[in-house]
Parts: sequence; C-alpha cells; structure tokens
Amino acid sequence: MHTHSIRVYYEDTDLAGIVYYANYLKFTERARTEFLRGLGIDQVAIKRDSGVVFAVRRVEADYIAPALFDDLLAVTTAVTAIGGARVTLAQDVTRGGAVLVRTRVTLAALREDGRPARLPQALRAALPRPAGPPEGPPD
Repeated sequence: MHTHSIRVYYEDTDLAGIVYYANYLKFTERARTEFLRGLGIDQVAIKRDSGVVFAVRRVEADYIAPALFDDLLAVTTAVTAIGGARVTLAQDVTRGGAVLVRTRVTLAALREDGRPARLPQALRAALPRPAGPPEGPPD
C-alpha cells in the first residue's frame, strides 16, 4: 500500500468551506501518479515505447465525512485486481486515520487510437500483488 499526503488549500473548498466533491478525484489522481512513480513506472516512457496510455474507465466514490481548509489528508492506494487490460485500485482519503472518502478506480490500458491494449509487461511486473478490497464504508 502506498500513502500520499495532501494539504487542503482554499482553492479546494466550496462556499461552505468544505472540500468540493470533485476535488477528491484530483487528490486520488495525484496519489495514483505518485504510487506508479514510486514503483519505478515511467508513464511517459510506456507511451513512447509501447504506445499505451491509461484512462479511468470507472470510478466509485463514497463520501463519508468532509475535509476542511488546511486539513492534512492521506490518500492510500492499493491494487485490488489486475486484468489483461485493466487495473483496479482501492483509494481511501483519510484524516488522522478516519476515512473521509473511499474510492475504487479502474484504469484501462489504451492504444493511442483509443482501442484497448494489453497491460505492458513492465507495468504488470512492477505492480504489487492485488490485495482484497477493504471493508465497506463505516455506518
């Protein structure tokens, strides 16, 4: 599992002073990029060498509690499934260990023409073995 820290800035909040819901997707995107970088995966090199790019195919998000201006958040990322052309990740946004947002993201490997592609072997070899999905959102 990988953890990436993010500070909530004024620009991330709405009129009520809480993080605008769509900004959690930005937070998880940044954490995914850092997760891959930490594994030694160079997305620019993958595109250059194999013509494969990645797109979000599906996102599920459960909003459990709000984050506020100046909060220090942690985004955890774990691989839950690896398919021929897809990778599914569990990403939780937490504050002080409490889950605020729980997401599941499926990434698809695509050729530059938009058609599905097999996951490059270098990526497949670098990804950690899938962990089971975490428990559902707290009641």
